[in-house]
Amino acid sequence: MKSAIIILSDPRNGSEEALGRVFNALALASECKEQGDEVAVLFNGAGTRWPAELAKLSHPANGLYNSVRDVVQGVSCGCAEVFEATESAKSCGMPIIKDHPLAGTAGLSSLRRYIAEGWNTVVF
Repeated sequence: MKSAIIILSDPRNGSEEALGRVFNALALASECKEQGDEVAVLFNGAGTRWPAELAKLSHPANGLYNSVRDVVQGVSCGCAEVFEATESAKSCGMPIIKDHPLAGTAGLSSLRRYIAEGWNTVVF
């Protein structure tokens, strides 16, 4: 099985819901890894702010994040620019993805690619 997990929730809104979304996204990635599935985690939209938060040792999901860090593909370039997360994503070693050229942007991560290749796509 192949699963693409897209994280859109915004850590800046300060809600427990945002934390619940990212935690469940990472938990799904962990379960997929444990089962030997092919899995990819992508941060898009306001979710591009998450890597800098999750990299903090004090964050409650830091251990879980580190356990699936090897399947994190990166952050969408255009989204990171809009949500002012480019530098923070780079500072924690996050790849910047721009494999989908889109007018008016520096490029986005291609989510269609995963759908076209038959990946199960889950959005948090």
